[in-house]
Amino acid sequence: MRAQGQTAPSREVSERLYHQLMRHPWWSLTLLYLLVSTIGLGMRMPWPADEPRFALNGLEMWVTGDWWLPHRAGELYPDKPPIFMWLSGLATGLTGDIRLGFALPSLLGGLATLGLSVDLIRRLHVRRSAFIAGLWLIASLQFVLQARTAQIDMLVTAFILLGIWGMLRHALLNDGPRYFYLGCFAMGLGIITKGVGFLPLLMLPLWLMTMRRSSRWRSGGQRTGRLSPRQLLIGLGWLLLAPLAWAGPMLVMSLISSNPELAAYRNNILLKQTAQRYTESWHHLKPWHYFITSVIPWAWMPLLLTLPWWPKALLRRFARRDLRVLLPLTGALLIVVFFSLSPGKRGVYVLPALPLLVIGLSPLLPGLSRRLGLARLAFGLCALLSSTFLLAAILGVFGLPALTHLAEKEGLVPWGWWGLLGASGLALCVGLKPRGGLLALGLWLVMFWGLWGTWGARLMDPVRNPAVLMSQVAEQSHFEALAIPDFREQYILQAQQPVWHFGYKTPDAAQFARLFAWLKAEPETRWTLLTPKVLARNACLDATQAVVLSEPDEHWALLPGTAAMACLGDVEAAPLYLAPTSVSDEAARLIGLPARHSTRARTQPSSQTQVQERDQ
Repeated sequence: MRAQGQTAPSREVSERLYHQLMRHPWWSLTLLYLLVSTIGLGMRMPWPADEPRFALNGLEMWVTGDWWLPHRAGELYPDKPPIFMWLSGLATGLTGDIRLGFALPSLLGGLATLGLSVDLIRRLHVRRSAFIAGLWLIASLQFVLQARTAQIDMLVTAFILLGIWGMLRHALLNDGPRYFYLGCFAMGLGIITKGVGFLPLLMLPLWLMTMRRSSRWRSGGQRTGRLSPRQLLIGLGWLLLAPLAWAGPMLVMSLISSNPELAAYRNNILLKQTAQRYTESWHHLKPWHYFITSVIPWAWMPLLLTLPWWPKALLRRFARRDLRVLLPLTGALLIVVFFSLSPGKRGVYVLPALPLLVIGLSPLLPGLSRRLGLARLAFGLCALLSSTFLLAAILGVFGLPALTHLAEKEGLVPWGWWGLLGASGLALCVGLKPRGGLLALGLWLVMFWGLWGTWGARLMDPVRNPAVLMSQVAEQSHFEALAIPDFREQYILQAQQPVWHFGYKTPDAAQFARLFAWLKAEPETRWTLLTPKVLARNACLDATQAVVLSEPDEHWALLPGTAAMACLGDVEAAPLYLAPTSVSDEAARLIGLPARHSTRARTQPSSQTQVQERDQ
């Protein structure tokens, strides 16, 4: 990305780097993507909120061999379809290390998204447009952030992009309906990844409308591809094939089984997590403008720096009725509108719109990238971010109370990391000058992700990963059975003893009634882990027996079963689940924990124990 009128040194550096990359554009984009997305791979465990859950789901599939329906700590997990967990489990088992395996599905999803976007742009326009658009996509903060984060969204974006690739190959390049069918099948795979794989169909009405007036719309000098009703029905059949291939056996299992958990799973995954979640969300409630005002302004940077030049350039394209621009941009807009209409919103929901935006803008980006005004905006952004990091580091070193409190609260001291980020960014700005602002910002972003994945991961992993706490819990409780009501998945992952729980969504009162019965059945060999607030709410527990343990950001109370002798238990109040990974030597090996302690033999309550529990 270059700017007009650059001074000799910065221009020479930019030109030389650009031409070197353009000699092998596909290898250059792939290596650049891998550089910013894989630095630090394997240096951390899964971090909350979502990563430990999906890593645990996949690991549990690998160690139990139960692949069809995801489980979380022995309990059916009804919130998401299984494809991401399948890939996570396979990657963890095949690499032999959860630190590598849990991150690979998102990493490969990002690579597929990049490759499909660039390939489609090359076919629609020219190789140079594809290369420069690929650079802008890699530079976008949300794209790299999600490629580095083991959430479902990057993988479902890859399936959505495959759907878009197939649909637009037929719609804009007239390559034949077989590509539309492939795209529809990819959408079906996206549906059993996260339910929203159908998003490319939002472009279908505009495509059908332009077919009716094909003489007025063009795609690179040729008419749009045509889609007959028969071809549309065949495509929808391919779309339904993948979900039905998984949901069909699941429905049969739930209908013929007497297990009420299977029926609850069926109803949740097919109804509650789809239409009800969209129309009547019960969490992540945000106003309608949330994406426009709180997500897109930072997540799609630095691509949004080109925004001032969009109107004039796009008006020319629209005047030519160029569907290569209009159709992808309409798709991106409709995705944002679709999720804005739902009361429940998270920033990651609009990720599929980002590559669509890049595809729509791709013929404009080579020209925009040469503008001096854009280079100056990029220079300003690089200087602002660098100055902010450097100033925060200096003030932190000198003990500014607000920053000192933040460091104590988060349990880390990032001043060196932030200082290096700030100093390096300002050095780039000084060396490359405003006319080299795009290059300065691009190089700084590479440094940002490199330091995030290495220095940052080393600082943050001990805070977000409860390995030390769970090791202390195991030693203090002599590796005996442990119950964690209202558990979090990262604690199950790091457990070094048999861990029991009472259902993730079971009401608190029912969980504790079941916990008390479980503790009293064998009080000398059973333990529970609670926060001090929870301990205070259950006055029947003998707090004097608590072993106080701490994490950087939270305190815990470890209590033996004898502390619950005054509590009233109910063995029927809630279900009882054993986390399979907590008693599996294979899981311990993949996580990097010591071999399971010999007390794992005590993981199943005896018939005598069950009788004792009923008598409590």
